[in-house]
Amino acid sequence: MTLIEINTKIKAPLQTVFDISRDIDVHQKSASPTNEIAIAGVTSGLIQYNETVTWRGKHFGIYLTHKSRITAMSLYDYFVDEMEEGKFKSFKHEHFFSHENGVTVMKDKILYETPFGFFGKLFDVLLLKRHMTNFVLARNKVLKGLAEKKNDA
Repeated sequence: MTLIEINTKIKAPLQTVFDISRDIDVHQKSASPTNEIAIAGVTSGLIQYNETVTWRGKHFGIYLTHKSRITAMSLYDYFVDEMEEGKFKSFKHEHFFSHENGVTVMKDKILYETPFGFFGKLFDVLLLKRHMTNFVLARNKVLKGLAEKKNDA
């Protein structure tokens, strides 16, 4: 299993950051470098508890699909999306939110396992973990910009 943890500080209200982080349209904007779009389930707006979304995007030169379900949600401090169908052996993304002194801290905790035994682990070490980390960092940069812009308005 591989673990990725990323903390992002955002100068915006907790609810704003929470909602932007589960907004399908915002995710599509943040994932535009991989041409990622929602093709099934919730394809626009805010995803809710027990809803699914299927993404299609180009990673490592090939188009892949990934279906996730929101398996837990506590407004406005936590939600989890877990893979139901896709190329990972398992994939769980926990989103934590806390607020103090005008700053919301958004914590991403991603735990996944690759298929294909030794070769999957090697691919993870050589390419996948860095790709996943950079993907989430780019996503969070967009979320931060939108939330802080909305807060300034």
